[in-house]
Amino acid sequence: MLDQGTAGRHPERVPDNRSSSPPPWYTHPAARTWRCAPAPAEVQTFHPQLPGYATTPLVEIPALARELGVGRLFVKDESSRLGLPAFKALGASWAIHRVLAERVAAHGAHAPLTLVTATDGNHGRAVARMARSLGSLTTHVFVPQGVHPAAVAAITAEGAQVTEVEGSYDDAVRRASDAARAPDAVLVQDSSWPGYARIPGWIVEGYATLFAEIDTQLTDAGAHQGPGLVAVPVGVGSLAQACVTHYRSRPGGPPPALLAVEPDAAACALESLVRGEPTPVETGTTTMAGLNCGTLSHLAWPYLRDGLDAAVAVTDADSADAARDLAAHGVSSGPCGAASLAGTRAALTGPGATERRTALGIGPAATVVLLSTEGTAANPHLTAPPMSTA
Repeated sequence: MLDQGTAGRHPERVPDNRSSSPPPWYTHPAARTWRCAPAPAEVQTFHPQLPGYATTPLVEIPALARELGVGRLFVKDESSRLGLPAFKALGASWAIHRVLAERVAAHGAHAPLTLVTATDGNHGRAVARMARSLGSLTTHVFVPQGVHPAAVAAITAEGAQVTEVEGSYDDAVRRASDAARAPDAVLVQDSSWPGYARIPGWIVEGYATLFAEIDTQLTDAGAHQGPGLVAVPVGVGSLAQACVTHYRSRPGGPPPALLAVEPDAAACALESLVRGEPTPVETGTTTMAGLNCGTLSHLAWPYLRDGLDAAVAVTDADSADAARDLAAHGVSSGPCGAASLAGTRAALTGPGATERRTALGIGPAATVVLLSTEGTAANPHLTAPPMSTA
């Protein structure tokens, strides 16, 4: 059960100026004392049974550790996960497995089924790939205005029907929800709202494999105490919910600080945390397309509210700089994945860094883990000008 205690919250937000001012910022000093239940253990045995499963790399980059003034820095490289260029297949595969298991229990056999979802690229492609691999499912994917044609083509290549929506990601989610009311259709969405939480909850559970891998990899690398800071990019908040669930449910050992990173054009988590309640925002244009979400997942909100230590917003330029630097160290990272480095730089360096480091409990011996959630192959924006998502 969730512990709803939230005492000790100290929000702060200031204008963004990369050269002379602190970044948009929020802290919650009591987050490391909050606890929740862990993800189900069955997830850990499910993914290794899938064709093509392999643990993704955890890459140590000493040069970035020196730059940021920490002891060690690792990047979890999700540029190739189950044959796709992003982490999303972990959640989609587990959720679809659970959906089909329930249908078999209810009907005794696989009945015709259409999986419906909305996406800005990676989630929809993951759902379509899982459906295609099973051979008995069809997929209908709704994409918002501004999703790059190459991303749409990649989803179509998985055998999905794609409908482009004139509007935002939130508009696409509403269209998908309406379409899923058809007979023999089910919505497989990675965002939740009142009345729709079970399948998004399964998607969050699926992401637990990523964090279990990190635990093992850090131990193998000699970082036995685990991370002192984990930076996670945030769109609707489902991966951040999985991050909080993992690190706030582990017994023993000092808990890490958890940092949420968003584009300044779509900082719905930061806005919600500052206001103390879920607060939708009007999104702008950003190359961090997978994070261009204006509404937090209803299911994720209490985890983010109570379990995150801090949140920060970064610019497209920050993300682009970070992606180039990661590439120089051998990590393929798209704008969304590189946001974790951009956000950690914003938190640990620049004006006001001493106060932010103190709030996060980060000293010169700390171990930092950055979640790079996608590779460059997931982002046509890296090879073509971005289209408007306004």
